[in-house]
Amino acid sequence: MAGFRSLAYQVRDARNDRALRRHSLRRCLERFAPYGHRATWWHLCDRHGIAPEDRGADPLRLVAALEELEEARAVWLEYERQFAARRRREKHDGVRRPEWAWGGSGDAVVRCADPGVRPEGTLGEVLRRLVTALESEPGTSCPVCGEEELRWPSALSRRGGDWAGAWDGPVCGGCGIVVPRPALAYAAVVHPASAGAA
Repeated sequence: MAGFRSLAYQVRDARNDRALRRHSLRRCLERFAPYGHRATWWHLCDRHGIAPEDRGADPLRLVAALEELEEARAVWLEYERQFAARRRREKHDGVRRPEWAWGGSGDAVVRCADPGVRPEGTLGEVLRRLVTALESEPGTSCPVCGEEELRWPSALSRRGGDWAGAWDGPVCGGCGIVVPRPALAYAAVVHPASAGAA
């Protein structure tokens, strides 16, 4: 099974036909898709002028989309590296149970509740804002756009485990991300409106 870097190489390889290059970019999203697969694909298509179903997309646009994805991946991998180093230091100092821990793989780290509603800016910019929030004191607003309107999903939205997990939180009314609970102060997590519909 090809890894992210070998798929990225296929996107850049001018000897490959356009359909293979596009397919390889889509497969990169199986390895790293910060908004979730569909939302990240739509984001890249919108920003780089690629029709989502175009099998013969302009290779220059595909490479530009890949470069944006690679930048975001580098931001997240650096965060994960620093987090792992910090946890090693904490364990050495006897802190066995951190206040919170990131347990994901880099997939859907800034998940969008609706693939059609996404944050403004490049993927790298958005991830930098999230990392800054995760390394700061928890707040009561969205770490990506600053919106204070956070809506918890309704009980009906919870079927199938869609909203299960410590990483999931309320949906931002501004940029549409599912705000990670570690970025929120306790007051925001147990807000009385948490039983309300999204």
